Amino acid sequence: MKRITVLLAEDHMIVREGFRRLLDAEADLEVVGEAQTGRQAVALAKKLRPAVVVMDIAMPLLNGLEATRQIRTSMPGTKVLVLSAHNDDAYVDQAITSGAAGFLLKQTSSHDLSRAIRTVQKGKTFFSPSIARRLQDQKMPGGGRALRKKVSHLSSRELEVLQLIAEGKANKQTAAELGISIKTVEKHRQNLMAKLDIHEISGLTRYAIAAGIIESSVQLTIR
Repeated sequence: MKRITVLLAEDHMIVREGFRRLLDAEADLEVVGEAQTGRQAVALAKKLRPAVVVMDIAMPLLNGLEATRQIRTSMPGTKVLVLSAHNDDAYVDQAITSGAAGFLLKQTSSHDLSRAIRTVQKGKTFFSPSIARRLQDQKMPGGGRALRKKVSHLSSRELEVLQLIAEGKANKQTAAELGISIKTVEKHRQNLMAKLDIHEISGLTRYAIAAGIIESSVQLTIR
């Protein structure tokens, strides 16, 4: 029997280890790698080519939503199943827009996680029941749609810079992380402020939280 290969992307080791034990107990599932950051998840997905990536949203350096978009763009055959402790419409809608095949709440049972992996691997979608009902009823707030429309106008690099800004990284740190010059980082920051009509770092940070680019539980340094 050919096993379904899975990459786990979760920044909390204890949670990641728990998921691995659950999946290793399934005869048809095989965990082939683990990632602690969104950037590492993208790199490992390219290297390992798993059938399914189980992706947490609140990942450092590169959030799970942008990591999902990058994986789906470069490896359309790899399915991404997003996990989150939050069921906000903003997160769900952005996950779908990023190319995720499913969205599970972290409170889900191990049975549902395994079933979701098998389902998305077959090219179908899988959502936690409460989310599936909301999607069916199409109860997405208009204000959230406007916010997400703004996010969609940002480039992949601008989203990366925005997350690092919101995580409290200085220009020099952001440049080193992305492998670009400080001047280029400053240009991206200017573009972000112009596109979003936000002209303070604290405002960009609040926007990143509201848009689901980072979760409010992330420790922030607002400069």
